[in-house]
Amino acid sequence: MDWSKELSEQLDWHWTRHLRPRLDTLGDDEYFWEPAEDCWTIRPDETGKLMIDWAYPEPSPPPVTTIAWRLAHIIVGVFAMRTASHFGGPPVDYQTFPYAASAKEALEQLDDAYARWRDGVRDLTDEGLESPCGEAEGPYAEYPLATLVLHINREAIHHGAEVLLLRDLHARRD
Repeated sequence: MDWSKELSEQLDWHWTRHLRPRLDTLGDDEYFWEPAEDCWTIRPDETGKLMIDWAYPEPSPPPVTTIAWRLAHIIVGVFAMRTASHFGGPPVDYQTFPYAASAKEALEQLDDAYARWRDGVRDLTDEGLESPCGEAEGPYAEYPLATLVLHINREAIHHGAEVLLLRDLHARRD
């Protein structure tokens, strides 16, 4: 059994058949649409640089987030940071990431981050999948990398579904 192929195809099947095709027509109005008061989104800071809203600890209940926020989370926190930690991708973090000012730019970032993650998973050997995640994964450092791949697959599917729900709500907002 080629486990890296199975793990990468699990996410790729969902990505190519459900999530990514439904984002092709995403426009800027939807991207920045705030469906409730006090949403977390991507917005300019005092210098004009686009930044992601966040707080630690997270408020309870957590704020509703925009599509812009959700895509940034998938791009940075789900794919890019893990690609940097495990597959030699460029360093990235929430404080310095160049957040997209348009839906088109966000989708380009999303496609790039996804492809890097997918390719990294596809290149893993059985030995690599069994090796510990390492310190980049904090309290999960001793877990096998296969566990992280499964987690990232769940995160991408979960947050992708939230983005699609926001699109459905935006289309029916009147």
